[in-house]
Amino acid sequence: MSFLRRLIKTDSGGLPPQTIVVVSGLPRSGTSMMMKMLEAGGLPPVVDGLRQPDTDNPEGYYEHERVKQLDKGDGDWVAEARGKTVKVISALVEFLPPGYQYRLIFMNRRMDEVLRSQRKMLERRGEQSDVSDDKLAELMAKHVRKVKAWVVVQPNFRLLDLDYNQMLADPLPYVRKVNGFLGGFLDESAMEAVVNPNLYRNRSD
Repeated sequence: MSFLRRLIKTDSGGLPPQTIVVVSGLPRSGTSMMMKMLEAGGLPPVVDGLRQPDTDNPEGYYEHERVKQLDKGDGDWVAEARGKTVKVISALVEFLPPGYQYRLIFMNRRMDEVLRSQRKMLERRGEQSDVSDDKLAELMAKHVRKVKAWVVVQPNFRLLDLDYNQMLADPLPYVRKVNGFLGGFLDESAMEAVVNPNLYRNRSD
C-alpha cells in the first residue's frame, strides 16, 4: 500500500473510503470463524441475526439474508457495508455492485473436509445429494478457480487467500497477514483468541 493510501483513513477504523471487507469461500470453509475474528479485531460485521447458531455452527453464521439476493439485483444494502465486513458465498461474489473497493478474504479448506462437513449438515436437515464426492470435488475446485480468476482482474478488488487448516494449527502468522492486508489497525491478540481448535470437526484422517 502506498504512503498516500495509508494516510486515508475512515472514522470507522482504518479502511480507505468506499472499502468493504468481504469474507468468502465455499460453504463450510471457515468463513464464519473469519467473520468472528474480524469482529473481535475491531471490524463491525454486517449481519441481521436471522440465522441462529446451531449444531453445525455453534458460534454463529454471521450472515445477512439480503446477500443471497445479490444475483437478483438486490445490492442497495451494500452502501451500509462500507468500513465493515460481510460474508458473501463464493458463487455471489461477482454480483457485488461496482462503485466500491472490495478487500476479499478467501477461505480455503481441504476439499475432503468441506464435502464431509456439507454432507453432515445435509443429513441433519434430512436432505441428501446424489452427486458423488469425486464429482462434487471436481465441480467445486473448478468453481473456486473461476471465482479467483475473475477477482484478480477486477480493478476494485484485492484478494487475500487464507488456508483454514494451516491457520488453525498456527493462527498468529495468518492473523498478521489479515491485519496487514486491511491496513494494520486490528487487534491481533483478540483475533488470535477467537481461533478454537475444538470446533475443528470433520477433519481429514
